[in-house]
Amino acid sequence: MPDRTAAKPYTVRPLDASTWDAFAELVERNGGVFGGCWCMGGHPEAAQEGLDKRAAKEERVRTGRAHAALVFDAEGVAQGWARYGSLEELPGISHRRAYEQDPPPRPDWRISCFYVDKRHRRQGVARAALEGALDQIARAGGGLVEAIPEVTTGRTAHGRFLFNATVELFEQNGFQRVRQVGKHAWIVTRVLDPA
Repeated sequence: MPDRTAAKPYTVRPLDASTWDAFAELVERNGGVFGGCWCMGGHPEAAQEGLDKRAAKEERVRTGRAHAALVFDAEGVAQGWARYGSLEELPGISHRRAYEQDPPPRPDWRISCFYVDKRHRRQGVARAALEGALDQIARAGGGLVEAIPEVTTGRTAHGRFLFNATVELFEQNGFQRVRQVGKHAWIVTRVLDPA
């Protein structure tokens, strides 16, 4: 069992043209991630039939229309990320029907996808990714940040299904629960000051 209390030597960098190859290697090492998604779910064109998701993601990254905090281990290998963006960049959300029944205030940013390499789960990668995303959002001007993670306290939840991370992790990073939108899913928000 990994030591969850030990600090891991992670660094976090923005997903951009300079880190694309590391991101692509992580995705390819993990079979395309979530059945070949390439972290395109939530982007406006994601549902297009026949979309080459790898090419679409690379084009978004290279044109500054895809944002993520990419986590690197001590050897400089990417091991995970937290994706974030504006609502225009990431209009797709989970639990849309329940969300829209009583929508919260419109956020400036949405954190909508986490991925951690299977061999590095439960080692602090998601925590580093979230902290990195919050830092990058603050540097981009801050504002109201929203996510829809799941509560895991008191239940077993397999990591591969926690693509929006956990409510507990967000709460440890200053987020507040707004409203429940699924059996275990909650809208959480935090206002970030600009850095």
